[in-house]
Formats: sequence, C-alpha cells, structure tokens
Amino acid sequence: MAGTINKVILIGHLGDEVKMYRFDEGNAVGRFPLATNETYTNRQTGERVSNTDWHNIVVRNKLAEICEKYLSKGDKVYLEGRIKNRQYEVEGQKRYTTEIHVQEMTFLTTKKELNTPTNQAGSQPAVQNNTQHTSSEDDDLPF
Repeated sequence: MAGTINKVILIGHLGDEVKMYRFDEGNAVGRFPLATNETYTNRQTGERVSNTDWHNIVVRNKLAEICEKYLSKGDKVYLEGRIKNRQYEVEGQKRYTTEIHVQEMTFLTTKKELNTPTNQAGSQPAVQNNTQHTSSEDDDLPF
C-alpha cells in the first residue's frame, strides 16, 4: 500500500452538551464526549457484559454551530473523522489526549426532534464539513 489512512467511524451518544469556544476571526470549535457501547455474553458465566468507551469529539466552524444548536446530552449521532493526538501542559505537567476531529456527521436521534409537536422534516439531514477537500478527492471515479 503506497499511502496511509486515518479514518474513524463512530455511532454513539453524547455524554454532555456541546461546549463552544469562539475566536476573534469568526472561527468556532465545539467539543463534546461521545460514548460507544459494546455488549457481549461471557462464555464461562453466561453473564451479559457491557463496556463503554468514551471519545473526545472536536467539531469546527459551521458544523460546531449546527451541533450547538441541535444536539444535547443523550442524542445519538453517526460521525466520520480523523484521530488526532495532542499534548498540553497543566501546572508544569505534560498531558496527552486523543481526539476525533469530525469531518462528516449525521444526527440519528435528537431530543429536540422528539420533543417537537410536529416533525415536518421526518428526519435530520446529514451534515458535512467540506472545508478540507483537495483536488485529488474530487476525481470522477465510476465507483
């Protein structure tokens, strides 16, 4: 394989509200935790086992504003993005974190959608962050 790929696909539930950070240039960053669950049956005991993994999600600019407006804790989303590792310092100690930087997102269920008296749209549209496309991604391939 000539190249490399960094792609993550997750379906999970928001663990908290979207936290927004706005900058002077008009840019915005939204952050929220996402929970994914794995459930299986232990073969020796027959007991049902459930594991939850937490992911740090980062959305930017227009996608961040849409997430802030429509998403709340407990909502289910589908997202695609890239894994990013970063380092920061707190009180002289180096800390490390792994984040998922979202490029595409689809709202699967939202509490705001369920609480509206009439749902005229029927379902939430897919939301894409198309700011990072390059000319090589726009090829006219037949598949």
